[in-house]
Amino acid sequence: MNGAFDHSHRARLIDENAEILAVGAYPGAQHTLRVKAPEIAARAGPGTFVHLRCEPAMLMRRPMSIMRADPGTGIIDILYKAQGAGTRALAQRQVGEHLKMLGPIGQSFKLEGYRRRPLLIGGGVGIPPMIYLAEHLKRVADVRPLVLMGSEVPFPFSPRPSQLMVPGMPAAVIAALPLLEDWGIACRLASLQGYAGCFEGYVTELAATWIEASGVPREDVEIFACGPTPMLKAVQALAARLTLPAELSLEENMACAVGGCAGCTVRIETPQGSAMKRVCVDGPVFAAATIIF
Repeated sequence: MNGAFDHSHRARLIDENAEILAVGAYPGAQHTLRVKAPEIAARAGPGTFVHLRCEPAMLMRRPMSIMRADPGTGIIDILYKAQGAGTRALAQRQVGEHLKMLGPIGQSFKLEGYRRRPLLIGGGVGIPPMIYLAEHLKRVADVRPLVLMGSEVPFPFSPRPSQLMVPGMPAAVIAALPLLEDWGIACRLASLQGYAGCFEGYVTELAATWIEASGVPREDVEIFACGPTPMLKAVQALAARLTLPAELSLEENMACAVGGCAGCTVRIETPQGSAMKRVCVDGPVFAAATIIF
């Protein structure tokens, strides 16, 4: 990467005046936002994100992962944590208001050519892209994804005991996300907070437990993950140890989010050697084996 501004990428972005359709608040300062943004929804893919203006007086936008995008209805769902001035202001916005939204930004997870048993791992605010990818996978024939989610604050949904059997899963680990259950996609939860039905430990430990105890052939498994950097490092190490392909969606602080400022660069191994790549437009999704943390 030579640091040149990617004008072609910016030309593909949509700056849309999105209407707020619904908002929700959950423990742990977590919030959901549903907006009508038909043009962005039509172009989005699992792993892409939007850059939105939290309120009119704040010129700096905030990057937000997309949790769901429906091209038919033009609706986009976002899950975020209010932890700064911008996101706290966003949490005060009301139904019927509009906010400026730029997107979809970035490279998505792969959209085809899956192995039979995709393993999706989401940690904290890395959960939304996994829900988006799971919704895409439920329309793909001959794949049976498993979604594992970890959180150290209450999950932004009411877990329920899973009705879907998962061989290799510890018997006491039964909590699942109802939405995924309704889609017929197996899900399990992990936390160190002692939540009922959750695996007591890191979500990456649960992933390793399932891979090694399930009896699923290794050649059928591939990993997709998004979450905090320590979790992604653990996923990278797990994939390397078990010789599994993996794609990781990285989290970095962003200013412009369109490739101009190069403030979100990470070191990536390429066929030509290591190079600095921008998480916003060259990522946020990279092959795990290429990332130099």
